[in-house]
Amino acid sequence: MSYASEKYGDDVKELWHDRKRWCGLPLSFTRYSIIQKPGKWCKLIIDRGFFTSKIDEVNVFRIDDTSIFESFTNKFWGTGTLKVYCKDASDDVMDLIRIRNPSQVRNLINELIEEDRKSRDLKYGEMQM
Repeated sequence: MSYASEKYGDDVKELWHDRKRWCGLPLSFTRYSIIQKPGKWCKLIIDRGFFTSKIDEVNVFRIDDTSIFESFTNKFWGTGTLKVYCKDASDDVMDLIRIRNPSQVRNLINELIEEDRKSRDLKYGEMQM
């Protein structure tokens, strides 16, 4: 049983997951994932902690923009930080810190945003409220 299906049900698909990395190695208790319940929702989730957990999530259609930061050491280890700007009541910026292949993750998020907005018949102007 996967981590996503354990927390969100058996019919949930995990599209991507990673951990915060140190020197390219996943040595952290911060987990990132994109999960989808087909036909219903798609979410970006940040789960932090070992003894105490803090879980932040945002529906993908609420994401406005993304940016990538790669320092020299990030490039050396093949990691980068993806900033996700969203229209969410609790968080307006979510940082996916030192993830592997941040450009590919950004492309996946952008594809999911368009797909989710089309399925909900939302236009970008409607999201500006």
